[in-house]
Amino acid sequence: MKAEHYPTVMIGYHKRQKHYIKVTVILLIIVIIFAALMMICGNTVYSPKTIWRVLSGEEIKGAVFAIKTLRLPRMLAAILCGIAFGMAGNTFQVLLGNSLASPDIIGVTSGASVAAVFGILVLGLSGSAISLMAVVSGLTVTGLIFLLSHGNGFSNARLILTGIGVQAFLNSLISWMLLKASEYDVPSALRWLSGSLNGVTMNKIPGLGQAVLLAGFGILLLNRHLCVLQLGDAHAVILGINLKITRLLLILLALIQIAFATAVTGPISSVAFLSGPIAARLSGQGKSNMLTAALVGAVLVPASDLVGQLVLPAQYPVGVVTGVLGAPYLLFLLLRMNKS
Repeated sequence: MKAEHYPTVMIGYHKRQKHYIKVTVILLIIVIIFAALMMICGNTVYSPKTIWRVLSGEEIKGAVFAIKTLRLPRMLAAILCGIAFGMAGNTFQVLLGNSLASPDIIGVTSGASVAAVFGILVLGLSGSAISLMAVVSGLTVTGLIFLLSHGNGFSNARLILTGIGVQAFLNSLISWMLLKASEYDVPSALRWLSGSLNGVTMNKIPGLGQAVLLAGFGILLLNRHLCVLQLGDAHAVILGINLKITRLLLILLALIQIAFATAVTGPISSVAFLSGPIAARLSGQGKSNMLTAALVGAVLVPASDLVGQLVLPAQYPVGVVTGVLGAPYLLFLLLRMNKS
């Protein structure tokens, strides 16, 4: 690089860096605002002072149950699941180089869903048992998708097509179980499948938080390798990256986030699908959008829950609202891909 070009390059770098920091800070502030609104708003509106007193341990009649038992776990689950879906979705999309490579499109969330529906409708289970089955099934199905798509070598297109095929099969299996089940059990399964924060309890938050944050930290550590993989396999090998191990670790970490989040709230549709593209648009060119994708997810889930609970004429699960947001973008993406 010529010496006279160096200042221009550095000016551009610092400009992108400042923009990225500004976007990250703004998203973080928005997350905090929505978290506060989830604690304040509901059937009864509590002041920030009252919420702080309750969280500090003071017993206020009528407020303790609503704030500590209902709103606090709901808010924490919304943010943690938003981070999980945002990071995992962006990891799959960047790793596979395709905007359609979202966990809720290529069959990852369906793997967790089929076990949860089986547990609810056939085994009559609930609570932690359903969550455990969803995690194990999600891990197993994704491993199966990965093995089936490997063939003579790894192929992004083969993995996506295999995932879509497995998802179609699992969704058919879920539909069959719903048709054969007792009409009294179906509402519980449908409520879980819609993706809902209703009924989230505080005892589920520690495990969810540990899984999401530890796996997220691992993804951030591997994010530099993920950026290199975008340049192509040949460049990555030259730069000393073990392709198979790096891909496997990234997929496993993203899967852990998705499996634990889905086990707690059900498959909240479109968050994993939307977070990456929105974050890429906000972050701009030349910057990794992994952290911003996590924050976009942490904005989408609480915001959609507030809309579903407080704005619409009837109360709707958060997954219904996010699904409405994701459908137009999916159609736009398919039309654009068809044109090209």
